[in-house]
Amino acid sequence: MGAGHDHGHAHSHAPSGGTATAAYVGRLRVALSITLAVMVIEIIGGFVADSLALVADAAHMATDALGLGMALLAIHFANRPATGNRTFGYARAEILAALANCLLLLGVGGYVLYEAIQRFVTPADTEGGLTIVFGAIGLVANMISLTLLVRGQKESLNVRGAFLEVAADALGSLAVIVSATVILTTGWQAADPIASLVIGLMIVPRTFKLLRETLDVLLESAPKDVDMTEVRTHILALDGVEDVHDLHAWTITSGMPVLSAHVVVSSEVLSAIGHEKMLHELQGCLGDHFDVEHCTFQLEPGGHAEHEAHLCH
Repeated sequence: MGAGHDHGHAHSHAPSGGTATAAYVGRLRVALSITLAVMVIEIIGGFVADSLALVADAAHMATDALGLGMALLAIHFANRPATGNRTFGYARAEILAALANCLLLLGVGGYVLYEAIQRFVTPADTEGGLTIVFGAIGLVANMISLTLLVRGQKESLNVRGAFLEVAADALGSLAVIVSATVILTTGWQAADPIASLVIGLMIVPRTFKLLRETLDVLLESAPKDVDMTEVRTHILALDGVEDVHDLHAWTITSGMPVLSAHVVVSSEVLSAIGHEKMLHELQGCLGDHFDVEHCTFQLEPGGHAEHEAHLCH
């Protein structure tokens, strides 16, 4: 190592398979199978019972199925090994899949809202009894899928996207059952497009939240649980650290936060404890307080930042 250009690395890895989503691949497959089966059942039921709410729920399930399929495909690419050109491999593929999910969900939400409004203009004769049966099948299936995905949604944006889609489906199925019950008991046909509006309004806000989180990753914003001011304070509190600059933290994909920084350390401290011990202290500080273990530090003597600025010009 040179006197002023020392680099230290500490790495943390997501659950088995390389990314947070990979640990839940089996559950995603089961959820996909359930979603496809219920989608077909609800499409049939929607046309037989002439229920827009049931068709809307089936359309949403179609995007869920596509989203789950993309999530599984993303896992395949994300777990491919790193190369000389792609030093983080294909881990970012998961985030791109989550972004595609968001766009699909926004499209479906808009379609459902539009069709619901059309139903108010041109009412239909919905068969309440059949709608309840098909809606109940969808609700039970969605609850099974939610149980499979509830744990993984806390660790992966991709799994969270799938979880939110299935959760919206479960609420949608419940709305279908309620609207069909109203139609069956009162004959009020407007309950069906109202339920469709509810389904559409459940889809859109959740999608915007996921979209914001996904864009934060793509724009390399600091992880939401990492306070950069506190990170700087902790680094500066270490003995011998005089300054820190070029401090950056971002997320490659779910479960892979990374950080880099140029740390100015006094020559006296470096001579006393050595570069390796200084790097261990920096890595321990980040790992213990902020759960960021994948770090890169450049140790510099005082005045080196001005030298770098001169080189840049």
